[in-house]
Formats: sequence, structure tokens, C-alpha cells
Amino acid sequence: MNDELLRAVAERQWRDYCARTPGTLFAGAEEPPFDVADAYAVQRAVADIRLAGGDTIAGFKVGCTGPGTTTQFGMAGPIRGFLFGSEIRSSGTTLAPDGFASLAIEGEMAVSIGESGAIVSAFPVIELHNFVFRCRRKTLAELIANNGFNAGIIMARGRSALLETMIPAWNTLGVRINGSLVAEAGLWPLPGGPAASLDWLRGDLAREGLSISPGQIVIVGTPLGLYPVHPGDRIETCLDGVSVVACSVEQPALRPSE
Repeated sequence: MNDELLRAVAERQWRDYCARTPGTLFAGAEEPPFDVADAYAVQRAVADIRLAGGDTIAGFKVGCTGPGTTTQFGMAGPIRGFLFGSEIRSSGTTLAPDGFASLAIEGEMAVSIGESGAIVSAFPVIELHNFVFRCRRKTLAELIANNGFNAGIIMARGRSALLETMIPAWNTLGVRINGSLVAEAGLWPLPGGPAASLDWLRGDLAREGLSISPGQIVIVGTPLGLYPVHPGDRIETCLDGVSVVACSVEQPALRPSE
């Protein structure tokens, strides 16, 4: 993809994202008009547009690794995406449903990176997604060009102070929606734990001259699935059945005639 086309595609992707109609470029196509390498170039070009507008990179996501999402999507990663500072929300947030396209969530673990590059804390999050595949066939290229469908994350308040010394004691990660347990599994999607996800991410970023900076966070993927949510829903990510991070989807007010 030449520079002029890349810029045009990235600008369209960003306009679509802002309009809550992500990825219209892919609508109706059998497959994306470019490969995985170009999809990552588009992802980075959109990130550059966001940075030029004053946003920040809060970290990265690793996705499409656990059995839940690989089965659900019918394809295996890993893939990666950016996390943006403007889309980090605190536990207890109420989400406006019209701020997303086909809002869906994942419960997963994240890690914080210290000065030495080592993990200094680990904590559960709720990842928000614009869950829209537009090509007739699901592909990694569409997923990557849309930044892994990421639309932000919900983080527990005081996560490091609360959890950095407690994580080894926890065994299971779960998602509850409206008080009902949707799924539960071990904490990590890969057998090597968070280190396996980080090792892959560092190697993949290095190929493009990128790296993880101290203070950034990485969501390392989920062993669970991706779950659509709707107005009025309450979502919780749990450790051993204990709710640690939560959010709600706003229920639109009824019109007087209703």
C-alpha cells in the first residue's frame, strides 16, 4: 500500500470510528482489500492521527489467543492493538449505548509494566468492543485494521495498591452480566501466562520499531469469550467469584408517549 492510499484509508477509518460506524471500507466485500501487514500499517496510521489530535497511547492489547475468542471468530491470532488514554474508564462507569457500535465486552487480565520492563502489577479489566465484522468472511486483516475492535477499557480504582500482591492467590477469572455468571476459566489465555503474551507482543512490536514503555499497561487476552451487551445491562469481571471491576450500560429514558 503506497503512502497516499494508506493516508486515505486511515483517515476514512478514523472518520468511521468517530461516527460510530467503524470499518465501512470492508462492507460487502468477500475479503479485505489488503493483507495483515497492510492492516497493521493502517492501524498505526490511525494511531498517528489520534496522537496528532492530542490522544496518548496508554498501552497495548493482545487478542485472539484464548479458546473462547478463537472458536467464536473461527481464526487464531495473536493480534495486537493500541490502547488510548482517552478511552480508559474507571470501574462504576455508566456507558452510553449510542457511543458504540454493537457494544460487546471481554473480561480479561491486564498487567502494568515497570521501569525495568518487568510486570509490576496484574489486575482484571473489562475491555469494550465495537463488535462489527463487515466482510462476508471474518479475517485477521479486518480485525487488525479496526484495532482489534477495541473501544476502551474499564479499570478498577486503586488497582495496583489493591491487587499487585494479591494476584498469585487468585485462580479464576469470570464475567457476570446482570448478576448471572456467563463464563469462568483460569486467569490467562496462554499456557505460559502473561509472560507468553508479553514476549509475543514485544517481538511483534520490535518488527515495526515500537516498544512497550514503563507505565504502560497491556491487556494480555482472555480465556473467555466476547459477549454482546445491551442497554440496562450491568457487567462485572470477577476473581474467584468476587466482583473487582464493573460498569453498566445506560437504559435510554422512555419518551412521554411510551
